[in-house]
Amino acid sequence: MLLLKLAARDLLTLNARRRMVPHLAARWRHFRGADASLSERSAWAESLVSLATDLVAAGRGDVEMIVECAATLDEKERPGDPRLIDVVLVGQHPEERRLSVQLVELKRWSTVTRVERAAADMVHVPGMGRKKHPALQLREYYEAFTSARGPLHGLEFECGGFAYLHNATEESVRPLTDVDAPTGAYARVYTSDRREELLADLRSHFADEGGASAAEVLLRGMGLRNTPLLDAMIGSRGEDTVFTLRGRQKVVAEKILATAAKVLPDPERPALVPDERRVIFLVTGGAGTGKSAVGLQLKAELEAQGRTVKYASGSRAFNAALQQHVGYGDREFRDTFAYFSSFVTTPNPPLDVLICDEAHRIRRRSTSIYWPAEKQGTRPQVDELLDASRLTVFFLDEGQSLRPDDVGTVDLIEGAAERYGAHLVRYSLREQFRCGGSDAYIRWVRAMLGLTQEPPEQWTPDGLMHVEVADTPEELERIIRTEAHAGASARMVAGYCWPWTKPLGEEKRLEPDVRIGDWHRPWNADSESFCENGAPPSKIWSVHENGLDQIGCVYTAQGLEWDWCGVIMGEDMVRRDGRWEFRRGKACAGPEPGVKRVAVPGSFDPKVRVRSVDDDDFAQLVRHAYHVLMTRASRATVLYSTDEETRAYLKDLVGDVQLHGLRPTWENLPREARLPHLPRPRRSRRGRKNRNRSSDSGPDLRLF
Repeated sequence: MLLLKLAARDLLTLNARRRMVPHLAARWRHFRGADASLSERSAWAESLVSLATDLVAAGRGDVEMIVECAATLDEKERPGDPRLIDVVLVGQHPEERRLSVQLVELKRWSTVTRVERAAADMVHVPGMGRKKHPALQLREYYEAFTSARGPLHGLEFECGGFAYLHNATEESVRPLTDVDAPTGAYARVYTSDRREELLADLRSHFADEGGASAAEVLLRGMGLRNTPLLDAMIGSRGEDTVFTLRGRQKVVAEKILATAAKVLPDPERPALVPDERRVIFLVTGGAGTGKSAVGLQLKAELEAQGRTVKYASGSRAFNAALQQHVGYGDREFRDTFAYFSSFVTTPNPPLDVLICDEAHRIRRRSTSIYWPAEKQGTRPQVDELLDASRLTVFFLDEGQSLRPDDVGTVDLIEGAAERYGAHLVRYSLREQFRCGGSDAYIRWVRAMLGLTQEPPEQWTPDGLMHVEVADTPEELERIIRTEAHAGASARMVAGYCWPWTKPLGEEKRLEPDVRIGDWHRPWNADSESFCENGAPPSKIWSVHENGLDQIGCVYTAQGLEWDWCGVIMGEDMVRRDGRWEFRRGKACAGPEPGVKRVAVPGSFDPKVRVRSVDDDDFAQLVRHAYHVLMTRASRATVLYSTDEETRAYLKDLVGDVQLHGLRPTWENLPREARLPHLPRPRRSRRGRKNRNRSSDSGPDLRLF
């Protein structure tokens, strides 16, 4: 948890634009569930600016200020309020060039008197009463921050701390600095008349550059900069334990594993009779809360125990990306991964555990136009999933339902559990780990799209996630290609607002269906095999190096992520008279057979635009699609709307974001953040059990 991460000079710029305090207040409300007090807001406006000003005056404007930072990784799991450090200053030591950290307690006190002559632990502050000596607060934070539960555990770093009373003089707060005051690396006290000493100490602790690199190390330690899921799976060869679950994720996984041990037969002691009660787990959480990480971790641990487990998904693109990118062979992939439609015929014997990811994509029936009549499902698909195993785990986000026949909801799972007489256990994941860990960005997107009751506000850079608006599709493509060629992962995606032509002719030529003025690009290939010029099939468009030449849609992007994502909004969602307007498109004949063009701009999604979907549902599905598209990036989203009025609205909401060093181009990123994406391994021809896990387990890549 943190409220803001900015270099000192950037914090002053943000404050000058009157956007710092509103941002901090919104983050506080999100994390604490209550509004920040007027006193808290005033403290931010006064004390943070004073400290940032001093850093700049000391020539240390690049030192990063982490505001209201949790002392440990598991503060939310502790009883009582989380321990929040006012500011963590992060940079490089000027001589040793290693990570340097200072914990800061900011106080606006101007006068302090001693409560008891015998001790300096407690002091009296006029108008506020008895208060603990700031050094004692810092000692608790210091011990927690540098402990095994701290974010930098296992790293070599210098850490100290100080209290800053910028409204006081040394004489007016004498009890804080007397000879019997607390001592330690965290116990320094600075006042307004000791400012020159503070500036000198800041110079002695921090170099004039390197703050961004140091902050990146801290963010990774906090779990806010994560190894992309597919890269983590490559590093483990898809089978070892690689996900470091945190907070609520860890609690959920441990509960499910403990229950599995009770209700499933023990492979090592088959004579023991297990608990026969039926248990269903339902885990809800928004995009980026780590549902897939928890699911894949459960799968790895249950398989290691000798359980029969399958990992099912309703997303063809996610499954295909997992298979192709991680390097599974066809047979081994089928042995352990499946689709929701794979269980029309119940396994005999049933699986021990079925893990259902993306459960919001459960359909009413398991059907396909390519299946013969006898293969079609005749029962509710959720019943087929429940019959397939003894214990079922559903991961679900109702906010990602994209089509009318996506019926996976909390009510559906609850109703099925009641029919089966099963014990339903519900958990929710709240902490957000996608989009650079920026809860602020996720909330901004949802408010902007009208998915919450919160009014949309101007985007405030928080040092975690970047967003900008392009003036033309050419500019958007230039940005995305530049980052991809520099070394970042990047893709262009768009709302489903143009016809989608199947590959043409024997050469499988892709028609440039996405047409904006003179800028024409093809959709990702509607094909099971490679097309002209090496265009990959749609199922691996997201991870194949040639995918940069095509435009993806929500169905090929859902569940995946890239460093940079360019999002094109079409005219299915435009801004008019202060509200969103939603439109269904119509096609007309194109220049050759099999090709169509836009006659009436709007949605061309064949399942969503039909008149059988009422207007309210249509609007919600379009909102959901753009929410998915706008939350695919881990560092930066570039927006472009084909509609001029909508583009102006987006520009007004995003505002001027060109702050010092905040645009996370590959060139601007610190060395520690330039993590190359792992190459896809050769697809295995051997079974998983034949692999030499001890000698080829890959690096220890931590995800969540």
